[in-house]
Parts: sequence; C-alpha cells; structure tokens
Amino acid sequence: MKIVTRMLQSEIIAAVAMTTAAFLALLLFFDLISESRFVNRTGAQTYGLLEMLTHMAFSAPQHLYELLPICVLIGSIFVMVRYARTSQFTILRTAGLGPGRALAILLSVGALFTAMTFVLGDYVAPWAERSAQLLRAQHVGGQIVAGGGQGAWLRERQQDHSVIVSVTALRTDGEVQGIRIYTFAPDGKLARQLRAERAQILPDAWQLHAVQEEVLPTQQPALTFEPDGSLSGDVQPLQVNRLDTLRWPTAITREMVNAAILKPDGMSTMQLFDYVAHLRANEQATQRFELELWRKVFYPLGCLVMVVLALPFAYLHFRTGNMVSQMFVGILVGVSYLLLNNVLGYAGTLRNWSPLLTAATPALLYSALAIGVFLHMVRRQ
Repeated sequence: MKIVTRMLQSEIIAAVAMTTAAFLALLLFFDLISESRFVNRTGAQTYGLLEMLTHMAFSAPQHLYELLPICVLIGSIFVMVRYARTSQFTILRTAGLGPGRALAILLSVGALFTAMTFVLGDYVAPWAERSAQLLRAQHVGGQIVAGGGQGAWLRERQQDHSVIVSVTALRTDGEVQGIRIYTFAPDGKLARQLRAERAQILPDAWQLHAVQEEVLPTQQPALTFEPDGSLSGDVQPLQVNRLDTLRWPTAITREMVNAAILKPDGMSTMQLFDYVAHLRANEQATQRFELELWRKVFYPLGCLVMVVLALPFAYLHFRTGNMVSQMFVGILVGVSYLLLNNVLGYAGTLRNWSPLLTAATPALLYSALAIGVFLHMVRRQ
C-alpha cells in the first residue's frame, strides 16, 4: 500500500502543480496588461519595466492563494477520472485498496495543500500584497490613498473620553498623512480637535508634525439677553495652538491603520483577530472583519473539501466517452462551492448573520454532499 499511496500522491501533486502553473500564468498575463498602463508614468520615480515585473512577482502569492482550492479540485479529478477510465482504480481496489484507504490518501494530499494555503494566506500573501501596493505607490504618487480620498476612520476610548481618528493616506515610508483627531468629552460634546499634516506611528504614541490644536470651552457660558437685544455673559474663547511637533499617546498601532486603509483580505489571521478585538473594545461594528477572519480560517480547508469532491469520480464505470465532460461536471461543482462561499459572505454582511456559521456553511455542506455521494457509490459496487 505504501507504493500505491506514493503513486497516487505524486500524481495528484503533479497534476495540481501543472494546473496551478497554467492558471497562474494566465492571471499574471492579465496583470501584465493591467500594469502596463503605469509604465513610464512619472511620480516620485519612474515606474519602469523592472518595477512592473517586481509588482507582478509580489502579486503572485495572492493569486496562488486564491487558485489553490480550485486547482486541487481540477488536478484531483483529472487523476481520478483517468484512473477510472483506464480501470487502474478497479485494479487497485482488487489489490486491496478499500474506500477508507483511498479517502485517507486523498485527505493526506489535501492536508498538504491546506497547510500550503494557510502559510500563503497568513504569512506570504499579506506581506507580498502590502509590498506590491507600496511599490506602486512609491513610484506612482508616493502614497496609498484611503477610502478613495474620503479617508480611513478609527476609534478608541481613552479613559472616559472617546476619540475618533481620520487618516487620509499612508506613505511608503510608513508615515500617515492628513490626520484629524477628535476628542469627545463623557457628555458627548467635542472637547478637542487636532489637525496634523503627517505623523510617525510609534509603539505607544503618534509623533504629529505641523499640528493645529483647537481646545473647545469645557463649560457652556450663561448668556442673557439685554434690553437692546444684545447678548451678555462670560464667553470662553476657542483656544488655538500651532505646534511643530506633538506626541499624542494612543493604542492605535500601525497594523490597525493598515487594516483601515488596506483591504481586509490582505491581512493575516492574527492581524484580523487583533483588529476585531480593537473594534469590540471601542464598540464598533465588527461584522465585516469577523466574517473575513472566519473565512480566513476556513478557506484553506477548502482543499480538503475539493479532494473529497474528487474521490467519487474514481468509482465511475466508463471505458468510453469524453473524459473532459466528466471533469467539466466536477469543476462546475467546485466553482459552485467557491461561488456559494462568496455569495454567503456578501449576504452575511448585509443580513448580519453569524460570521462563524456563514463562513463554515459552504465547507460543511459540500463535505457532507461529497461524503454522501461517495458512500452511495461505494454501496453500489
């Protein structure tokens, strides 16, 4: 059985690698067309051919992360259908390859690709995607604009005060630009406003530069109307201070700013977990990021679902006919899995469904379907 195990594993891995290489080349070709519009555009420096190829290389891990589940399905179905068509699987079953052993072999391959997908999605792809965005920003504009120019918004509590922070852009050197900080008193009234051109994010504070500080009166003045219609009373003036630098203590880290500016699907599981905890601590909506967190957890498990979906094709009885049509049916099933995963993600955000249940439903549903079909076909043998 060790020889059979190694043979099936090696053939599936080779088929998945070939399929992945073909799809990755196609996506990189599309990237080449898309990135060509930035070539020779003048920004801080010239965005030339070398920068374009480097950007494409940084984009490859994210493409690979997105492609792996469907490529695992295509490669596994190709091997299973070929074994069934040439009766090799029937021979292996006669030699003692039982259904449980066949399922275990495919799950071992699926576990390998699950681990690879997890490493890509949690470590390689977030770093590469962030590097790709910073590389383009460095040569075309020098910054990443948040929210289409509307800015990214963050919130935290500082003792009994509530603070709202707006950041316009993230520079390639790690500084943030266009900072506005609003501090609200416990009664909900605006107490202080800071405006800064740029800021450096330190471990426990932000170093603000070119700061304008506006401190509002802490008490409302008691105003009275005079007989001539004028107002009288002790009116406290608005305090306006202009400072070159100001150290502003805060618990908002660079990762939280990146999460607010960059796409959440480009974050690792731990970054998403920390950001969700920050949002909860500051009583902000967490639905979108919780859903992305659980999708990040369950997406690598899609490789296991795909190999289970491919196994029933080994029990098909056909010696003639078009092998491509059998693969096409299997691929449609796999595409429907990915489609359901995306649709439930959008629906869960709109309907405020449980993020855990929304992210887990496609994997559980299709795993149960595949195992049910597999057991049915085994009983028919």
